Amino acid sequence: MRYGASGSSPLDGVPGAWRDPDALRRQQLLRVGGRSVAWVPPLLVLVTILLVDWYTGGEFRTVSWIVLVPGIAAAICGVRGTAVFAALGLATYVLADHSWPRQYRTGLPDFILVGVGGALAVLACAVRVRGERRMLHMRDVAETTRRTLLRPLPPGWGGLDHAAVYLAADAVARVGGDFYDIQPGLHGTRALVGDVQGKGLGAVEAAAALLGTFREAGYHEPDLATVAARLDVRILRHGLHLAALGREDVDRFATAVLLSFPAGDPTTVEVVNFDHEPPLVVGPFGVRSLPPGHGLPLGLGELAGMDGPPPTLRIPLAPGETLLIVTDGVTEARDSAGVFYPLKERVSEGLLADPRTADPVRLVAHVRDGTLAHCGGHLADDTTIFAVRRS
Repeated sequence: MRYGASGSSPLDGVPGAWRDPDALRRQQLLRVGGRSVAWVPPLLVLVTILLVDWYTGGEFRTVSWIVLVPGIAAAICGVRGTAVFAALGLATYVLADHSWPRQYRTGLPDFILVGVGGALAVLACAVRVRGERRMLHMRDVAETTRRTLLRPLPPGWGGLDHAAVYLAADAVARVGGDFYDIQPGLHGTRALVGDVQGKGLGAVEAAAALLGTFREAGYHEPDLATVAARLDVRILRHGLHLAALGREDVDRFATAVLLSFPAGDPTTVEVVNFDHEPPLVVGPFGVRSLPPGHGLPLGLGELAGMDGPPPTLRIPLAPGETLLIVTDGVTEARDSAGVFYPLKERVSEGLLADPRTADPVRLVAHVRDGTLAHCGGHLADDTTIFAVRRS
């Protein structure tokens, strides 16, 4: 379920993989010391059948069970390996059958059975391998999409310590409508975290549109309110474009938190909240919530007749204080009794137990582990956990 992390190794343990999980699990189980041992199970089955056939009476012949050997190889070996076992099984059948007196031989019918079974096993293996390759290719495409949308952020990017993790509720899609980014610019460093309404490729398209605008406006614009206004206009333009194409999902909106760390004021952060969950400030003095956003989500302000983006809040930050922003995958995670995850309480408990929890990497790992434990690993929505503070 992973999928995007910026920070150091404590986030590397997020469950999931970008390749076919079944294929990876099979490869890991069938390797010893870096070498494939996939040939061992079908060989053991072949030897076992021969021994059983040898030590049982002539009335109970098991040599025709050799047809199982290439079938087993087809499930775990490559095409060449399966073909080798199909040929080996057929040759072994002939030798084993002719070692018995004529009255006990199984003869031509079982010879045809073993031969046809081996050929079908090779064909099935070829289909399996091609399907796995196609799956790996699709996962590579999904990985490229994810890295484009949620680009990797270098340590210390824009003068900020940061960490983020994205957990996709859809383990196949691997990417959804949650988004985040940090953009150093001419007037300080800006950060954006948000959640597009809905799921699927439509949500991914909207998130990509917002991130593209943020990366440009966040770099050039001196006023954070202007960046916020351009984001609002961008999602409206995106909807108009979809409507012109005849698409039905034209009314998407997004909740978001837009941050600015001004270059000339190291003790202040500017915040514009588009109806998103208020960020938490975590630091030496405990945990506090920032004021809730007074605006509507991106894309709904104009429809409601609002004049401009929500107000820009200037929040004082003490040294060592970290901003924690999550999407509703965290706050709406439920346990077996239907109780929501108590984010602020859990973060406070973690900080009380270890003051180093305020470090962005540790904080993200703490929230991630707590969320997954609370919901038993069954996320109902895509989940982003983002933490940032001045270096």
